[in-house]
Amino acid sequence: MADRLAGLRRRAELALAERVGAVRVLWRRSMQLRVVLSTVAMSTVVVLVLGLVLQTQIADRLLEGKQQAALVQADISRGNLERDLARVDPDRDGTQATLDEALNGLTSSGSGSDRDAGAFEAVLVAGTEAIGTPGTAGASGSITDPSSGPAGAVPAQLRAPVLKGFLATKYVTVSQGGRPDVPAYVVGQPVRTAGRNLQLYLIFPLSAEQRTLALIQSTLALAGLALLGLLAGISSIVTRQVVRPVRQAADVAERFADGHLDERMPVYGDDEVARLAESYNEMAASIQQQIHQLEEFGALQRRFTSDVSHELRTPLTTVRMAAEVLHAQAEDRKDTDRVAHRSSQLLVDELDRFESLLGDLLEISRLDAGVAELAVERVDVRDVVRRAAETVRHLVDDTATPLLLDLTEPAAAEVDPRRVERILRNLLANAIDHGESRPVEVRVAADEHAVAVVVRDHGVGLKPGEAGLVFNRFWRADPSRQRRSGGTGLGLAISLEDARLQGGWLQAWGETDHGAVFRLTLPRTAGELLRTSPLPLIPVSAAPAEAEPGIHEAAGTTGTALPPPETGEFAVVVPEELGDPSAGTPGDGR
Repeated sequence: MADRLAGLRRRAELALAERVGAVRVLWRRSMQLRVVLSTVAMSTVVVLVLGLVLQTQIADRLLEGKQQAALVQADISRGNLERDLARVDPDRDGTQATLDEALNGLTSSGSGSDRDAGAFEAVLVAGTEAIGTPGTAGASGSITDPSSGPAGAVPAQLRAPVLKGFLATKYVTVSQGGRPDVPAYVVGQPVRTAGRNLQLYLIFPLSAEQRTLALIQSTLALAGLALLGLLAGISSIVTRQVVRPVRQAADVAERFADGHLDERMPVYGDDEVARLAESYNEMAASIQQQIHQLEEFGALQRRFTSDVSHELRTPLTTVRMAAEVLHAQAEDRKDTDRVAHRSSQLLVDELDRFESLLGDLLEISRLDAGVAELAVERVDVRDVVRRAAETVRHLVDDTATPLLLDLTEPAAAEVDPRRVERILRNLLANAIDHGESRPVEVRVAADEHAVAVVVRDHGVGLKPGEAGLVFNRFWRADPSRQRRSGGTGLGLAISLEDARLQGGWLQAWGETDHGAVFRLTLPRTAGELLRTSPLPLIPVSAAPAEAEPGIHEAAGTTGTALPPPETGEFAVVVPEELGDPSAGTPGDGR
């Protein structure tokens, strides 16, 4: 039972959280909603303040008018009693009958309802000159003197000044018609007779004023609600007139950003919104013109690069043939003519580099033109890693760099092995060039949907901001740095395009003096959309592994090659965390 209640509570909390989240999203996205609610909230405060002020003023005026009318009525009643009791001595026998007869002569509540003071009840008391003496109010405050009328409604605090001969007033609550706690206004004053003074109290119920105030309160509440509804409607209409052009501008801007360069805002009238639309249309036309110019320049550049590369292929072949002849002749005379031998060797090396550059230019031209073709095969990516490692063995030997290969996990996938090998060859050569002869780690891992290869070095690393430049063409972190692999500056750019062509990601991370990490992620099935990578991009450990120079397969690796720790501090990077995966990094590339 407890588990069921806990489950119901969790579902209720989740539902409430979803509702709150939906309201927050709606609040952030709707300017019209924010303006309308803000207007209603501020108007509510103003209406409440004005309503309280009006109610207070009206109540004060009603009570003030009631007091004046009650005092006038009290003065008239006192004159009538003094005239009727001018020859009556209250101390003689028959005082009660005398009081009843005198009180009957006053205007009763039934016959005086048409007067300004309204209905009232009269109390006539034959009191003494001192309070608390026999014949006056007792210890409990109730009247024990001879009296006529509802004497129990007169408060004891009001009798003291009346007994002393003063006029006194007080607000009290009395019972009327079986309804308790009816507010009333009591006026007390002395009445002269042939003997000692009597005490006259007039009780004026305020039930009519109370009903008037209730009517005023309900009227103000209804008027306030109607005013708030009217203000909400007006603010909604006014805001809609402003928000609609803004929404149209946002929609047009989104379509323009998606590549629909002919999208324009409609222009109506000559107001501020119309001027905004005209300015936007002028800006869009200018951007469209510049984009077309850039596209033309880009097409011209690609065509020029392609034409030059193809035109250079024939003379390069002729020059290579001549260089090989010269080099062969110089080899025969290397003992007698060392200068010629060295010159021919430099010529052959530079021709190799030039031919590599020409090949990269041709490849980048095909990629730019969109004519690159994929030869997809189902292969074990570990075999591709081994072949790529063998192609850089001479760099490993020359730099005495330990190359650690962790290829323990099977990683079969549908990829283009030639392009994957080229990507890995570029990554390995780049890591060895910048690794400062420290270990370079490679690990292959796979899950149900993707296969990943991580290459990490422990060299100079990347400075802040450089991770977004490493995939740019002909970019180098340090142009003065000597490169052993003789790179052309196009290797990483071609690698990025190769990864994109296969629906994969090529991402980079780097930190100064802590090395760099490159991660290649490819779908296991050609055409499948990538969502996660089997390996993390950010390193787990900063300590390089210790190993002898050379290529070491099935070696234990550290850092990025390790899975994320159980604490989840370095989780597997997913596309939402990366921003645009095709950009090369979680926001940048190397």
